[in-house]
Amino acid sequence: MKPYLYAMGAVLCWASLPAATGSGLDGLSVPELLFFSFVPAAAYLAAQEMIISRRASIPWPSLRMGALGLAGIFVYHAVYYLALDHAPLVEGAILTTTWSFWIVVFSSVMMKKRLSVPVLAVALAGLLGAGLVVSGGRSLQFDMRFLPGYALALCCGLIWSSFSVALSRLRPARDYMPAFTVLAAACSAVVYAVSSPRGLPPAGALLSALYLGLVPLGLSFTLWNRAVTTGNMTIIGYLSYLTPPLAVLLAALTRGADVTPQAVLGMAVILVAAFVGRRIA
Repeated sequence: MKPYLYAMGAVLCWASLPAATGSGLDGLSVPELLFFSFVPAAAYLAAQEMIISRRASIPWPSLRMGALGLAGIFVYHAVYYLALDHAPLVEGAILTTTWSFWIVVFSSVMMKKRLSVPVLAVALAGLLGAGLVVSGGRSLQFDMRFLPGYALALCCGLIWSSFSVALSRLRPARDYMPAFTVLAAACSAVVYAVSSPRGLPPAGALLSALYLGLVPLGLSFTLWNRAVTTGNMTIIGYLSYLTPPLAVLLAALTRGADVTPQAVLGMAVILVAAFVGRRIA
């Protein structure tokens, strides 16, 4: 039962990610948001690990595992922030959830060493749902202004699904999430330093970044790592389906974002594809 409580906790944390990211981007550039969210996340996770383990250090991964963590944590969130900075909040948030059906595809390929016709159908259905979100129901005529943001949001789905499946398959003996986040904080500091910092940002934007660091980036990493390394990935996948509707609801409530019927339909197609995929994979 514990792995699924961890997964549910991570889902609740991530549901607030789009709204908090949107608030942070109101007063911060992407490099600033990366820096001011990852530094508190790294401090929180490192301190938590040292308190729990009663040691003055954190477990450090191998070079291979560290590269995986850096790709899954830093690159994912950098692309995520860029996506929501270049696309409408609701549509961008929905497109990032395509990781739910990509997990089905990647897991099936890794287990069976091939892509079956049913799983291929799942992938195509999920992409159709993404197309509905992007087009807004206008016969798949994309709004070119937001195309870079949409492409980045779709990349988020590929990055997070690859990271989750790889972490689930490797099942590391130690929790390397604090180390992954410290590496991400170091990379964000370099990006921030070369981006010509403008001085101390507005207090409201800093609070949003702090929330991102402590909850969607900090606490959720611990919960998700414990879930995927100790639980059944299929059940965890089912629980993850709650993330998109909760995220869209929070974004609409807190940011006043419009939610079109086409976006809701596209989200439903993505989630149904992932659900059916887990039944047939």
